[in-house]
Amino acid sequence: METITAGADPAAPAGLPNSGGPAATPARARRGRWAVLWALALALAAAVALTTGAPGPALAALTRTRWTCLPPLVLLSVLHFVLSAVALRGAAGRSLPLFEATLAQFTAAAANRVTPSGLGAAAVNTRYLVCKGLPLSRAALAVTLLQLAGLPADLTLMAAVFGASGGDDRVLDALGRHAAQAAGLVPAVPLLVAAGVLLPAALLGGRRALRSPAARRAAAGLAELRRRPRDVAVALAASASTTLALGLAFALSVLAVPDTGAGPADVLALLAAYLVGATAGAAVPAPGGFGSTEAALVAGLAALGVATAPALHAVLVFRAITFWAPVPVGLLTCRTLRR
Repeated sequence: METITAGADPAAPAGLPNSGGPAATPARARRGRWAVLWALALALAAAVALTTGAPGPALAALTRTRWTCLPPLVLLSVLHFVLSAVALRGAAGRSLPLFEATLAQFTAAAANRVTPSGLGAAAVNTRYLVCKGLPLSRAALAVTLLQLAGLPADLTLMAAVFGASGGDDRVLDALGRHAAQAAGLVPAVPLLVAAGVLLPAALLGGRRALRSPAARRAAAGLAELRRRPRDVAVALAASASTTLALGLAFALSVLAVPDTGAGPADVLALLAAYLVGATAGAAVPAPGGFGSTEAALVAGLAALGVATAPALHAVLVFRAITFWAPVPVGLLTCRTLRR
């Protein structure tokens, strides 16, 4: 993480140097404007390619899309970032300005598009909390809590969705079939040899890590979290709500494509497909799960009986609104946060 140097603005978010120098400010401002222009130009080029490169099927698919679903889809995407800000406030145990914290989440999303495993968002959120007056150790603990809270929150939400789906196990059955096929492709002897080598090394490294100063600081941080059960509960609830908002946005994207054949009665099944697909896509260490998430979501829709072409159409609509559209917004909010 970048440290604050002499003359730097302590309110600058992670990885963003101070814009205070008279000579540096215009150059950095020009670079920011050019980045936004390039992002918009790429989006325009993609739209032109979609409508002119294959005018028949692509244009017909666009005309059949229920664009009345677009406003609620955008609102769900924005709600996702607001809930992320609420989760950050709960993890930090500090009453952060909600609007400013939401802007930080847009900037964190833009940073996540070029870094794997959420590292960009972690750096931006840590820097933002430090600039709001939290010590670095407590800011890092809050961001770690925010990342760790996602797993139990998503598992709880997944259990609730599958429990309320009334025994619709199509997604789980397809997942089990794919897992069995993948397990059959793994040779047993090399797997046993690798386990025999890696397991002792992991145990030895784990013992050393538990005795390190970092482990002692982490234990002290966990002891502090036990004294803040309300903040932990808020972080867990808000983290689950962010996933639910994206799941509803995914279901709405599928409903916006008439060729999928999905209706309002399939919302719970679509939520289940999103939760499983997003979890599988996030397992691949690509920036933002790009590529792997799309493939996993299309596979989840295929498990529900949706044809490949409309499934891909729905997934692209969903990712365009919730994944790519926030990028130029995050670049603009980055300038606002620097000021």
